[in-house]
Amino acid sequence: MSKLIADTVLMIEPIAFGFNEAAAETNSFQQRVLDQTTDEIQHIALHEFIAYVDLLRSHGIKVVVFKDEKVPYTPDSIFPNNWFSTDPFDRSMYLFPMANKNRADERRKDIIDFLSQSKKYTLNESLLQYESQKQYLEGTGSMVLDHQQKIAYACLSPRTNETLFLEWCDAAKYEAVSFTSHGSDGSEVYHTNVVMTMADKYVVICLNSISDQKERTKVKTLLQDKSKKEIIDISMAQMNAFAGNMMQLRNESGDKFLVMSNTAKEALNRDQISLIENTFNNKILAPKIDMIETIGGGSARCMIAELF
Repeated sequence: MSKLIADTVLMIEPIAFGFNEAAAETNSFQQRVLDQTTDEIQHIALHEFIAYVDLLRSHGIKVVVFKDEKVPYTPDSIFPNNWFSTDPFDRSMYLFPMANKNRADERRKDIIDFLSQSKKYTLNESLLQYESQKQYLEGTGSMVLDHQQKIAYACLSPRTNETLFLEWCDAAKYEAVSFTSHGSDGSEVYHTNVVMTMADKYVVICLNSISDQKERTKVKTLLQDKSKKEIIDISMAQMNAFAGNMMQLRNESGDKFLVMSNTAKEALNRDQISLIENTFNNKILAPKIDMIETIGGGSARCMIAELF
């Protein structure tokens, strides 16, 4: 089952990282920084990115890095997991319809060609037809996947269309579980991977974000009985600190890691950390990515696309 935890990831080095006005309409996690210039923001984000890559590599996790391009302007390109995903079972690579034009522009032919040729993936572009119809499914941002039991979880939002979610699940042969999550301000949570993180034996989730009691009970029961995961329940405050936006990875030696931001780690309590590190023997890797989180509204998991 270790092949269902990625040991290789793809990351995009920023060249013009900045506040994405269009994406901010549906991402309440984004915040403006008014006391620093565009160049200063990019400079800090680049240093955070490099340190993050170095941290992963120092623990034996393989990182494929592509540098962003200045044209077209893609301020959120540092979050590649939204526009493509790879399948650990049949070597499919899926491309996804994106809600904003400057995010759709992140789909790069050179990256697609490199992965298709070097990793022998079979490209599936069937969902892209929906982008012109304003229907979206933003990859493993929109979906959190239980590979062990082949169950896909998705909180529906303007960026996560239920019809497309069901179509992807049918193609990939995953059972579909959808629900609705709301943030502290009452708005729909834009991506499922802000709400929950799936690991091989446990799940980190903010159950309180699922405001409908029946839906919450359904999700909790499915996680325990069908996904067979121990639930690490986080609070809304912890979710707001990106404690739901994590990724389990491994290295070639079989060591398991839970990757999260320093912000997320500091939000966890002692018992939650003990469960992760001692009960499940996952070493926490927590890069400091404060600028990227603040400006981009995404965290450590959003920055890595798994290459199975």
